[in-house]
Amino acid sequence: MTEPRSPRSDRSPWNWVLLPAVVIPLIPLLFNHAEPRLLGIPLFYWLQLTFILVSVAATLIVYRVTRR
Repeated sequence: MTEPRSPRSDRSPWNWVLLPAVVIPLIPLLFNHAEPRLLGIPLFYWLQLTFILVSVAATLIVYRVTRR
């Protein structure tokens, strides 16, 4: 017989690390500008790419810390 599985717990405090990666890109007042430019690329575009990298890093950290 198989043993019953314990209920999945997603209540780790490490999940809060994901919050800024989700909320900050939703606030356009923070990055809706053309200046400063990075290698000729307006702020809006390079900051969006930065948000992607930050989100991947946050997801990786939370995954590694919370896996069993």
